[in-house]
Amino acid sequence: MSSSSSRDGPRAAGINEKLHDRLPAAVANKLPHVPETKAELTSELKAEAQVAANSFWSQIRSFAAGGFGGVCAVVVGHPFDLVKVRMQTAERGAYSSAVDVVRKSVARDGLRRGLYAGVSAPLVGVTPMFAVSFWGYDLGKQIVTSFSAPSPGGALSIGQITAAGFFSAIPMTAITAPFERVKVILQTQSQRLRPGEEPKYRGGLDVVRQLYRTGGLRSVFRGSAATFARDGPGSAAYFATYEYIKRALTPPPSVDPATGRPRQGELSLTAITLAGGAAGIAMWIPVFPVDTVKSRLQSAEGNASVGAVVRELYARGGLRAFFPGFGPALARAVPANAATFLGVEVAHQFMRNVFG
Repeated sequence: MSSSSSRDGPRAAGINEKLHDRLPAAVANKLPHVPETKAELTSELKAEAQVAANSFWSQIRSFAAGGFGGVCAVVVGHPFDLVKVRMQTAERGAYSSAVDVVRKSVARDGLRRGLYAGVSAPLVGVTPMFAVSFWGYDLGKQIVTSFSAPSPGGALSIGQITAAGFFSAIPMTAITAPFERVKVILQTQSQRLRPGEEPKYRGGLDVVRQLYRTGGLRSVFRGSAATFARDGPGSAAYFATYEYIKRALTPPPSVDPATGRPRQGELSLTAITLAGGAAGIAMWIPVFPVDTVKSRLQSAEGNASVGAVVRELYARGGLRAFFPGFGPALARAVPANAATFLGVEVAHQFMRNVFG
């Protein structure tokens, strides 16, 4: 046995040497190392298993933190979103301004229903929606770094962050599209009612049932392509802006006086809030016209197409017709996305303190 083992050892070691000797350096340097002994193979398998476990728990934490951040966003931002959607979908002249939307909505439905109509859909959907977004972003970063290495310090470039942000919209759209379809319908149905008329839909589940009954899954998922067209570039700008401003506001590393070791600069809650608010604005500015088309497409009665919606909007008011509710959207973007990232960072900090 011992003589066989001694023969096997040099032969395994020779594999790596021969590969490096016979192949061009540019190729040989990119080849994975071949384990030369049983102990080395076991060590590499354990290391790979540990990397996989760390990746899994990183994604789980991102999922949980994203869900909590999403709940914070809905609580803070839903009234602004409701005003935006009603301005986007109302007939011309129905409202004179965002304040007029609030005044008429509260007068018609009361304070709670007037400002939080349709909140059930995003509250139910926001946890998986934001959770999947931040999980997709974390997964996107891992995919990006498998193709292009991060800096020696481990930080991703803004270009890599942008690509990871765009990737996050792919899984998120599957959840966002149907929930926003339900939300938009609930937000807009009251402005179409005549005095004394009962609303057609009694809640989120009732919307889904009736949509499925009349048009199947195709009706429930109407606007999915428009949703991705909005969320792909929007998410890319969103995460890139947040990361850029967060890095700019992060204090430089210092030395821990107790241990003498380098200590990463602590980011203040104020800086997180500023970076999150700026990220929300950066997300909305380039994609708002797409969001207007999406809202009208998802709230339309009967069959509708993107082309028909675009032509109708342009005929009504030219390019200006694609920007109704732009002010409320930006007004919502700052507090809602500041709350999102604040919730995400607080959740991550909590999990680090509890789980290490």
